[in-house]
Amino acid sequence: DTDEQKFRDDQAVANFRRYLRTPAVHPNPNYADTVKFLVEQAEEIGLQHRTYEYFAGKPVLVLTWIGQEPQLQSVLFNNHMDVVPVDEKEWLHKPFDAVIDENGDIHGRGAQDMRSTSIQYLEAIRRLKKDGVKPRRTVHVVFMPDEEIGGFHGMVAFAASADFKSLNVGFAVDEAFPNEDDVFNIANAEKTTWQFRVHCSGQPGHGSQLYDDTAGEKVEFVLDKFYGYRKAMVEKIQDQRAEESDVISINLTQIQGGVQANVIPDELVLTFDCRLPVHTDVEEWEVTLMKWCKEAGEGVWIEYMQKNPLSAVTKLDETNQYWVAFKKAAEKMNLKLKVKTLIGVTDIRHVRALGIPAIGFSALYNTPNLEHKDNEFLNVNIFLKGIQIYYNLMPAIANA
Repeated sequence: DTDEQKFRDDQAVANFRRYLRTPAVHPNPNYADTVKFLVEQAEEIGLQHRTYEYFAGKPVLVLTWIGQEPQLQSVLFNNHMDVVPVDEKEWLHKPFDAVIDENGDIHGRGAQDMRSTSIQYLEAIRRLKKDGVKPRRTVHVVFMPDEEIGGFHGMVAFAASADFKSLNVGFAVDEAFPNEDDVFNIANAEKTTWQFRVHCSGQPGHGSQLYDDTAGEKVEFVLDKFYGYRKAMVEKIQDQRAEESDVISINLTQIQGGVQANVIPDELVLTFDCRLPVHTDVEEWEVTLMKWCKEAGEGVWIEYMQKNPLSAVTKLDETNQYWVAFKKAAEKMNLKLKVKTLIGVTDIRHVRALGIPAIGFSALYNTPNLEHKDNEFLNVNIFLKGIQIYYNLMPAIANA
């Protein structure tokens, strides 16, 4: 019935725009309004809701659609409420007005990352319930705080809690990233984040003197080694000998030190962000880093800020019944799928680390990836097609 379909679509778009206008923006996200909006939606749809707070002002919201066989392991659809900051003067439209332009593009921070997905989950369930669908397994839709800053006050705390354990999760789905063409990326692992500071100490003194063994010379040596390695990785990708998810990435992100322009400092500090693929020989990489520091000279050492274990990898084969169901439903819709390692990190790594199979998937396609960038938008037709995709995927997985 086209009238009914139009009503459903209009309602979904209105909810998406309302959600974009209820932002939770770093550095001080307001989660209260966001949770209030989501709880209203849950009550309208007929979902149970519970809020847990492991840290003050950082709510974790769990919406639950009870299955016909609730003793079975459940399926979890994860997402996050927070969005990254904006530089408003760089935006064509106000970032929290959710303007629809003449192309049907909906503009707003979070339009891709990941408020569209949140509403797609909810609208798919709304339609499934209206159409009388009853899943075998219980379905949980979980809304997280603080994903964009590491999830320490959100998923890290939740995944370690008795509350999470009581959900009895058998399989989880979270975000991937927008697909620029019509191929949908499936992430079954993530690169692992290491962040560290390289301290380069040396001979201090007057800026007019040419001392030996200065901090600056050591900085030059370290950067030369790190960026030589980085260049080799870039060439590998350019020559198509590797994908970005297969190589170690390394970037200098901060430089600190010095007191004034005419004083040679006794220390300069370089901060690096480094992402390791799942097959990295971690010990060998660490030895390499230490070797470069040693070669740079006396007083060069590494201080680790983040040194995470390698990502668990979710098996995507016939031993994973949820994946078999997902794949079958995707094939029925003629979706092209490509399995890869995510180069960024999402909250789902903490679930995967518990041994629970989990994938990253976004129903956003033919869409330029503008996550964390200016003028983030999502086309209304892509948004609506995504609801239909989850409408088919959700019951398939929940009936596995």
